[in-house]
Amino acid sequence: MRLFHCAALLLFAALVIAAAASVAAQRRPSPVKGTTVLVRLPPQMPEQGYVGEERCSFCHGSELTEFHKTPHARVVSESQQQMNCESCHGPGKAHADAEEAASGDDDLMAAAKTLIFAFHGTVQENTSRCLSCHVTSRNQLAYSHSLHAATAVACQTCHSTHLVQSATPEKAPPELQTALGHFYNVPQLAVEQRWLRESLLRESQPVLCYSCHASVRAQFALPFHHRVDEGSRKCTDCHNPHGSENLASLTAPGWETCTNCHMDKHGPFVFEHAAVRVEGCAICHTPHGAASRFLLNRRESRFLCLQCHGDPHSQQDQVAVPHSRFGFQARGDCTRCHAAIHGSNSNQFFLQ
Repeated sequence: MRLFHCAALLLFAALVIAAAASVAAQRRPSPVKGTTVLVRLPPQMPEQGYVGEERCSFCHGSELTEFHKTPHARVVSESQQQMNCESCHGPGKAHADAEEAASGDDDLMAAAKTLIFAFHGTVQENTSRCLSCHVTSRNQLAYSHSLHAATAVACQTCHSTHLVQSATPEKAPPELQTALGHFYNVPQLAVEQRWLRESLLRESQPVLCYSCHASVRAQFALPFHHRVDEGSRKCTDCHNPHGSENLASLTAPGWETCTNCHMDKHGPFVFEHAAVRVEGCAICHTPHGAASRFLLNRRESRFLCLQCHGDPHSQQDQVAVPHSRFGFQARGDCTRCHAAIHGSNSNQFFLQ
């Protein structure tokens, strides 16, 4: 009997330790995986005005140091030309000569800066430099037709090829946080480590996205929301910021984006819920956040169902409500009986 009690205590202690470890070890989302990119780097001949990155380092040493930490510095084209400063900024001889001749004169130095491409042009001019290589990537293929391109959001608006100064200092004052956010919060990486890990973004997600999408930030502050603010999810897990053919630039069509995580709702089912197949999950759920449970568009689920199934005179069984005016649907939740509402393999009315 004593051995039984000891074994029970050891089992209980093991369960407590495992539960504590699972709470403390919140998983950080994996970094964005790079895609295949066809690099086009022509040979840099001195007679064409190329001077090499060593001359650039005389004035831009910090930028060059940060650049060599990025994947760009390890890119070599088929012609064995390695990517460097002039691969993006163009030939630098005229600019370097003018800077040396300026001798500290502000007017001459300002004029020298115009002799090299410094990404101060239009959105089309700036993005064309990046898309000369990244247009072959599937993730960036639709950028020219994306909403970001239409609203003058260029590549360098979100990305930085050499992050000399971060948008948020490492010792920035902490923001106010809810108890739920503190419990599920994922520890943040150092600025440079985060920059190299997250596709050279100027700021971490979702802070970078919130700089434009302030209304979405308010939705994530609602009681029921996906854990984006806590760091367990990222905006790019669901959206492709470079554009896609799907609604709201989703990474996959229809319900496929949601079922990447909610696999039990994917199917295929023998009896499909038509609303999901036609409109997607957003027909019933608010994806960012809501005041109602399960992120439903209505606080009471029966009212959500009655938006479609509310015509008692309809000849279609799928649309009409088979209950009387003072029946169950006016006093309880439809999903008490229609439990398999996302799809069923046994009942056309999604009964349990």
